[in-house]
Amino acid sequence: MSNDPSNAKENQVDEAVEGEILTETGSDGASLMDELTQANFRVEELEQALVEANAKIEEQKDSVTRAAASEANIRRRAVQDVEKAHKFALEKFANELLPVIDNMERALHGTDAEAEASKAIYEGVELTLKSFVCTVDKFGLKEVNPQGEAFNPEHHQAIGMQPSPEFPANTVMMVMQKGYILNDRLLRPAMVMVSQGGSAVDTQA
Repeated sequence: MSNDPSNAKENQVDEAVEGEILTETGSDGASLMDELTQANFRVEELEQALVEANAKIEEQKDSVTRAAASEANIRRRAVQDVEKAHKFALEKFANELLPVIDNMERALHGTDAEAEASKAIYEGVELTLKSFVCTVDKFGLKEVNPQGEAFNPEHHQAIGMQPSPEFPANTVMMVMQKGYILNDRLLRPAMVMVSQGGSAVDTQA
């Protein structure tokens, strides 16, 4: 082994350089770790912000959907209200017309269509009644004349029941007063007599 002083000095210089390199490398590594840590933290912040933004978007979508549904419901109700108002605006007026129709029908029943003295009157009233009924029919007013039909408590009002060999039980055997319906709504029930069926003797037996 050489004890040359020059070699020892060179060795000291190399060791010092290596120490500086290690020191610098260690410092750079720590700095790089700090940067990576900060970058990871920033990524987490961005991911959290993205999650919150998506949640707000979904909430706003839900609000918009609810608002659209509410608006559609309001429009539908408004349309229905207008339709109902249009359909039944004439209800009060139609109720006032029913006695006029009743009176003209009574006039026909009380007039002899064959008698010379009353024939012209009969034909005039009959023509007027037909024209009148045709006119109100255009506005949705329909008569309920259930002669010979099964009794329907939704549209008929029974005045009484009588035995009848001509009509089956629970059949309308006589219409005392016609009923009327306005656009599918009952305006006035038909006043009727309902058959018990059979004969008076059969009923008592």
